[in-house]
Amino acid sequence: MKRTALLLFILSVVLVACVDTTGISPASSRPPRGNPQASIIVQEFADLQCPSCRSAHTLINQPLLAQYGSQIRFEYRHFPLQSIHRYALDAAEAAECAADQGKFWEFVDLDYANQDSLNRTTLQQWAQQLKLDANLFSRCTRSHIKRKEILNDYNQGTAAGVTGTPTFFVNGQRVDSTIQALSAAIDAAIKGSGTKL
Repeated sequence: MKRTALLLFILSVVLVACVDTTGISPASSRPPRGNPQASIIVQEFADLQCPSCRSAHTLINQPLLAQYGSQIRFEYRHFPLQSIHRYALDAAEAAECAADQGKFWEFVDLDYANQDSLNRTTLQQWAQQLKLDANLFSRCTRSHIKRKEILNDYNQGTAAGVTGTPTFFVNGQRVDSTIQALSAAIDAAIKGSGTKL
């Protein structure tokens, strides 16, 4: 049994190594939301299979961006909780591959809207729905070229004390995951920088 598992692992590594990565970068190309030049940075560590993250996406992120979009740089950081969310890492890789084609946030929106049906097949279907280059997207996800970048986000989150999702930071300071707490932290940062609403 152990020999078979080892053989399958080695075979999967070899097959991944055979995927053509021409035109695919290991770096993330996901853009921030809001104002990319803003001095107030809101970071969310999230998991694309996490129901609480789905709720936060609608009840926190969207209202914050509607109110403060011109004053904040909203950055998404991956924190896939693989021990409880089977497809979290796959979804993160797919989102990063979609980012390479300029559709990161569209993919995230689609994921959260359809999270209950998340699996490897639906990730491909969502790419088709977003009219992504199917060959490029497939090669990107199969190569796992984005995994190091995603795990880098995860490690940064762990180092910052993140243990669950969603977890928010405003200018590097952890803030409770409520719209009231985030709004207060953003207002304080705006006041501290001398910027007015």
